Amino acid sequence: MVAVTANEVSPLAAGIVYCGVIEGCYEIFDLKRAQEWTAALGRWCDAQPELIPYRGSCQARRSEILQLHGVWTDALTEATRACERLIRGPNRPGIGLAFYQLAEIHRLRGEFAEADEAYRAASERGKVPEPGRTLLRLAEGHLDAAVRAIRRAREEAHERKARARVLIASVEVFIAAGEVPAAREACDELSTIAAELDAPLIRANARQAEGAVLLSESNPQAALGPLREAMALWRQLDVPYETARVGVLIGLACRAQGDHDGATLELEAARHTFEKLGAGPDLGRVAQLSGRAAHDTSRSLTAREAEVLGLLATGRTNKAIAKHLGISEKTVARHLSNIFNKLGVSTRSAATAYAYRHHLNCRESRMVRTTHTAGRTRLRNLIDADDAALFLTFASGKSIWIDIQRGVIWRTHKPCNASRPW
Repeated sequence: MVAVTANEVSPLAAGIVYCGVIEGCYEIFDLKRAQEWTAALGRWCDAQPELIPYRGSCQARRSEILQLHGVWTDALTEATRACERLIRGPNRPGIGLAFYQLAEIHRLRGEFAEADEAYRAASERGKVPEPGRTLLRLAEGHLDAAVRAIRRAREEAHERKARARVLIASVEVFIAAGEVPAAREACDELSTIAAELDAPLIRANARQAEGAVLLSESNPQAALGPLREAMALWRQLDVPYETARVGVLIGLACRAQGDHDGATLELEAARHTFEKLGAGPDLGRVAQLSGRAAHDTSRSLTAREAEVLGLLATGRTNKAIAKHLGISEKTVARHLSNIFNKLGVSTRSAATAYAYRHHLNCRESRMVRTTHTAGRTRLRNLIDADDAALFLTFASGKSIWIDIQRGVIWRTHKPCNASRPW
């Protein structure tokens, strides 16, 4: 490495060595050295702008480091740039990793449709999209699918780094499914790997998994020891997201022992961190655990989901929403599925009503001059046949929404007969 850092070898050879060293650091979960060598590769890439593959790989790894340290906006930018750089030519090394990293950030932020597309892109480019895609299915509420996927992933993962990551996810999935013995088995294997490697990153994961399993085994007192060890390690590594996740578990352990003040303290600290990071799914879970009932469910929506809901509330079709946002209709459909799940509704009109009641609508309301006799004929001329509902703002300043399929008009939150004059 001395010859490489002293620029005594060719750029091509230097790039190969840099990437090999970084991969070796990740192989043994040595976060500190991985971060140091990623920074060194970044400086080297800046001096070699023509070496696009290495610059892309460097940005993917830099994104991973930024994600761990809680700088998610910058991490998303780096991952996006890595994908853009590496996709320019055929057979670019590291492009699968770049898309996988992009998917991971979208998943953590609750942008499930974008995450699914990025995992698919990673898979198409040779990167096994596990365990991230399994955790995505879990976050979406598809528990059976997540269990099936993680079992298959465990059977296929033999290389130590890949298997360790699958085991970490296995504990989470099996606990969510109520399969505590399976979670215990995965946790014990993970602890064995952690003992062999003796690196802070894998030790933190192993202690966190141990505490989570003990909590699921109805032993909250025993769980607190490994959980506090995990929190200390995550803080030492400066990984705020995992620190907050452990805080949630500590809060649950405190609550199980009757320490409600301690539980509230831990959950509030975790909530603050998740809010700062933009971790929508975790923020929603903490709100439920804290008794912040879903009266403010809209806060669990991501920025893009709120945008889609706002456009839905104007009466736009999926096609129109996709065109407006510059995304595919399939992505819009996935956004709507997530929105319906989060809001607890099953129809477009119900989601529209929710948006109206919670003032999430009228981002692009249509101004309409009409009279009492204009009636439904004129309204139907303003919308597409497959629209479920439409928001209208009249010249008088009053706003209403019309459920086309049910023939119901809502005004000031009160339903009225569609045949009545307005």
